[in-house]
Amino acid sequence: MASSSQRTAAVSLAQRPAEALPSFAAIPRPEPRAGKTSRLSNRSRILLVWLALLLVPVLAPNAYVISLANMLLINLILIASLNLLMGYGGQISLGHAAFYGLGAYTSGVLAVKFGLSAWIGLPVAGLMAGLAALVVGIPALRLRGLYLSMATLGWNAILVVLFNRLIGVTGGPNGLLAVPPFIIGSFPLDTDVLEFPVVWLVSLLIMIGILHLLQSRVGRALRAVATNELGAEAVGINSFRTKLLFFTLTAAMAGMAGSLYVHINQYASPETFSVSNSILLVVMVAVGGAGTYWGPLAGALIYTAVPQLLLDYDDAELMLFGLGMLVVLIASPTGIAGIPVVIRKWRVRRRTA
Repeated sequence: MASSSQRTAAVSLAQRPAEALPSFAAIPRPEPRAGKTSRLSNRSRILLVWLALLLVPVLAPNAYVISLANMLLINLILIASLNLLMGYGGQISLGHAAFYGLGAYTSGVLAVKFGLSAWIGLPVAGLMAGLAALVVGIPALRLRGLYLSMATLGWNAILVVLFNRLIGVTGGPNGLLAVPPFIIGSFPLDTDVLEFPVVWLVSLLIMIGILHLLQSRVGRALRAVATNELGAEAVGINSFRTKLLFFTLTAAMAGMAGSLYVHINQYASPETFSVSNSILLVVMVAVGGAGTYWGPLAGALIYTAVPQLLLDYDDAELMLFGLGMLVVLIASPTGIAGIPVVIRKWRVRRRTA
């Protein structure tokens, strides 16, 4: 049985406001500055940031920049959903790209093979990825730590093989071609500028949804389970159901990101959803700031922009990318989102030295 101190810790954690959310596993997270409160809520900040993003199609010098903005928001959905599972829930999944791919192929096949609208494919992709996560999660989430990571990695590897082998459905290694874009009436949204509002709106709704989840009772239960599973069980929280719920929800978000990806690029290839991409998504969660609300935005910026900046370096691209991430994590274990706290602590130590 759990001790009284464990029960007290779990209760206090479950009552903690969303602004003081814990990070994944043992990584320390930045804490608010003593004596100061935030003037803007996270919801207000979201609206301000997304209103500013509306200027991208207006100020962007060319369509290429707008296409990067589209991918940035899709990657943000991916990394933010994984951060919800990993950063707040402490469950390390190496199969997130598999749900991303399942959503992409579900929506793409429905459009190409059955002629269904992308607007139908978008929620169906999320539903299919969520159902797959439910089936995978029931046995996998009974495992912990490294064993859970290996189970989700195996799921990702199996799905990539299916994407390659089911040539009649997925197109095999050549990919799924001629996927139609989103259409309003008889007007196709087939340019980067026209596609941007769709990605903008879906990413906004998902980020607001994540915020509401974190502030809800189940969000507090997730943080209690991540911090002290035994203590959470002692106060009546069903830890397995809580983990399964968030595993399913985050997979559904990844599936919707996949639907956006396939209809905007009008193409899907198995290599986009490989195990290596799942691992890179995990790294981006840590680099951005695991267990922080705005950390995924920093991670998505790096995941989207840095490979484009290093294209000219050919074989050195991966080495430079890895070196940069290593420097960030050594300088700030809490990721980019924790750098301001690291700087403040350094200044305090310097003044008191």
